[in-house]
Amino acid sequence: MTGTEAPARAELHSLTPYLAVPDARRALDFYVEVFGAQRRGDPIVMPDGRIGHAEVAIGDSVLMLAEEHPEIGHVTAAGGATIRIEVSDVDDVVRRATDRGAEVLNPVEDRGHGRSGAVRDPFGQRWLVAEAPVRASGTDTARHGEAIYFTFQVPDDEAAKAFYGAVLGWRFTPGSVEGAWGFAGPGLEGGLWGGPGRQVGWKLMYAVDDVPAAVERVRAAGGRVTEVDRKHYGLTADCVDNQGIEFWLWQP
Repeated sequence: MTGTEAPARAELHSLTPYLAVPDARRALDFYVEVFGAQRRGDPIVMPDGRIGHAEVAIGDSVLMLAEEHPEIGHVTAAGGATIRIEVSDVDDVVRRATDRGAEVLNPVEDRGHGRSGAVRDPFGQRWLVAEAPVRASGTDTARHGEAIYFTFQVPDDEAAKAFYGAVLGWRFTPGSVEGAWGFAGPGLEGGLWGGPGRQVGWKLMYAVDDVPAAVERVRAAGGRVTEVDRKHYGLTADCVDNQGIEFWLWQP
C-alpha cells in the first residue's frame, strides 16, 4: 500500500491506541509494510527532530504514536502495549513482521477460532494477529436477504488493482490464496479475485436465516448449488441462479 491518505472509512472510535516508540519513523514504515497501514497526513516533528505525533489507519481504525518523551512520561512500557489486529492472511503478516525484525511470541496456528499468532515488533509493542472473519459493518445483526460481502472476479488481478487504485483510490491487502486481495473502497467489505476461468463480475454474498432451507429454495426456483461448506465465520453455500449468475448464501 502507498499514499498518504487513509481509507475514508477509517475513523476514531471510543478507544484509540496511542503508542510510545523509540523510533517513530521506522515504526511507521514497519506498520505500513507489515499491516498495510495508511499514513494519515504528515507526522508532527518537534524542534529537536523527534516525532511528536503521527497517525496511521489500519482497516477502519486509527493508531496514534509518538517518539518517546521521558520528560513528560511518554515512554515504552515494560513488555510493551498489546494490540489485537485482524488480517486476511495471518501467516503472511507474521512472516513479513519477522522478516523486518519482529520476535515471534506465539507461533501461528488454529486454536479453534481461526488462525492466530503473536509477535513483538522491533519497537517493543506486542501484536496479537488474528484471522479476520468475513463481515461488513453490521453483519452481527445482518437481516435475511441483505447483501453483506462481495468478491470482484476479474481476469487479471494486478491490472484491476492498478486500474481501480488509480481511478477510485482503493487500497489492497493480500488474501489467503493466489490472486486474491481484500480491499477498502465501496460500501460493502469485499475482495478482488483474479485469474483465468472465473466468471467475470461482482459475486455477492447474502445473509439468510437458514442455509439448508435457502438451498432448497434455490433449487426449487431453478438455480444450482455447487457447494455447501462450514467456515470459521459461518455456514456458506456457493450458488448459481436461474440465469447463470453466481452468488453465495451465508448463515452466521
